[in-house]
Amino acid sequence: MIYLVVGICAVLFVGATYTYQRARNISALYQPDGKTAVIDGRSLHYHFFPAAEVRAEDPVLVFLHGASGNAYDSMLAFKDELLGQYSLLFLDRPGLGFSDRNLIEHRTPEGQARLIARLLEVLGIQDAIAIGHSLGAAVTADLGLVAPERVKGLVFIAPATHPWPGGVKWYYSVASWPIIGNLFCWTITLPVAERLAPRAMDNVFYPNEVPVDYAEQIRLPLLLLPDGFRANSSDIANLEKHVIRQSPNYASLEQPALVITGTEDTVVWPSIHSEALFRDLPNADLMVFDGAGHMLHHTHTREICGALERLVARVNDDTSGTSRDTQAEFV
Repeated sequence: MIYLVVGICAVLFVGATYTYQRARNISALYQPDGKTAVIDGRSLHYHFFPAAEVRAEDPVLVFLHGASGNAYDSMLAFKDELLGQYSLLFLDRPGLGFSDRNLIEHRTPEGQARLIARLLEVLGIQDAIAIGHSLGAAVTADLGLVAPERVKGLVFIAPATHPWPGGVKWYYSVASWPIIGNLFCWTITLPVAERLAPRAMDNVFYPNEVPVDYAEQIRLPLLLLPDGFRANSSDIANLEKHVIRQSPNYASLEQPALVITGTEDTVVWPSIHSEALFRDLPNADLMVFDGAGHMLHHTHTREICGALERLVARVNDDTSGTSRDTQAEFV
């Protein structure tokens, strides 16, 4: 028994030493290159790109990334396609990328949505369309609920918004635990996650290919930092309990909305999330890509941008009376 204890301690010591040095290297290599706003004592990192010709009626497009990501993921997908056409706000959700968080207040989509709503207020954004991918779609829904006076339209890409069977992977739960989770993230997760990351990216893009240099372009190592991994794990571990409580409120989201899904998404099942969300929302369109997986914003960017343009027109014209039987589009 004593040899087992000594062996475990040795592994933890080696892991902690590696994690400490690697975390220092990652933090030195990747520096914030956007702007930072301090909201309620927490720093939110964001990139804002104004439209080339600002039209008073056009809302700002606010992009909320999913789990295991940051603002660079949304920027990689949408920035070049939309730059200059609309004002764009890409932000690191609390605790991810270069944003920080309160571990308790901001572990749910609602807590994050309230902080992001305050950011919109501080930035003077009066009219916005929130665009969320995956777990970021749950934050999008809550942002529409807590700030309907500012958030005039909603876009849900491969959304994770409803309860699902099976729970989450065990390591997300462990990493989110008090004390033990902190120890876990400062000893084990970084060296293991670095080696599993390529396979994880293949899985999340399946059946599509991972873009060249994707990990580097989205600064993936930031996710593997102990604090970032713990925040991401807490988001995932607490999501289902939150959507059980919050999903009955989706029917009160009266803003024009767009739900986008792929038939081959194996990360969040369309039949559980996208179809249910489309049924729940009173003023939504559904866009389905045949044969597409979870990372639609990278694999079908141009088509999604076209749908965004149509949604902006709906928001500007406030055409909320469209018949539901014409709102499903299969591509």
